[in-house]
Amino acid sequence: MTTEPPPPGSGSSPDDDPFRKPPQSGGGSPYDPPPPGGGDPHGPPPGGGSPYGGNPYDNPPPPGGGGPYGGAGGGGPYGGDPLAGMPPLAPSGKRVLARVIDMIIVGVVVWLLSLLFSVGTWDTDVDNIDAGKSFGQSLIAAILYIAYDTVLTARTGQTVGKRLMHLRVADLSNGATPSTQTSLIRAAVLWIPFAFCCACVWTLICGGWSFFDRPYKQGLHDKAAKTVEVTTP
Repeated sequence: MTTEPPPPGSGSSPDDDPFRKPPQSGGGSPYDPPPPGGGDPHGPPPGGGSPYGGNPYDNPPPPGGGGPYGGAGGGGPYGGDPLAGMPPLAPSGKRVLARVIDMIIVGVVVWLLSLLFSVGTWDTDVDNIDAGKSFGQSLIAAILYIAYDTVLTARTGQTVGKRLMHLRVADLSNGATPSTQTSLIRAAVLWIPFAFCCACVWTLICGGWSFFDRPYKQGLHDKAAKTVEVTTP
């Protein structure tokens, strides 16, 4: 018998994921709905009075609180830090290296399949060959990239590139390995424009967004899927 946690995706339910954080008071995702009763988050506190509580030095912040990466239940622009209890966010440079590795791996397969599907087309019109090959390569690329990212991310949160760079994709709300649906959304936003219209430009915009995004360092595909990338040992 072993005391090591099972790999993500091996349990009978999502609750078996060893990366899933236990519920925390005041935590949660910034995408969660507001608490019952609504109200202005900047309004006066219960019992009336100024929303600033008088002299700001009368009630100093609790130890460990502060910025968007503060401790559990403290600070954060959303009244509770969803990153509390998660590993550190992935450096954007490592994310780029991981993506380059994944693109090389899948790109080689796309090239080989494109060669295979081109067999027997030499007697047709040259213009039709070029157009057909271009669309065919784009279709193969989109399917393979999306399948590669979706399957591996839903299983362990890691593609080959992310595993080599010691990174992992996690749900922002609870740190768990993303579901298949979430992984599919994330992959589709990243790879469909890449395959069919604006490969390099879209990759730079979508993935490079993490260099400037705060506080979660998300790419546009992360924002669509409500995920973040974190480091692993």
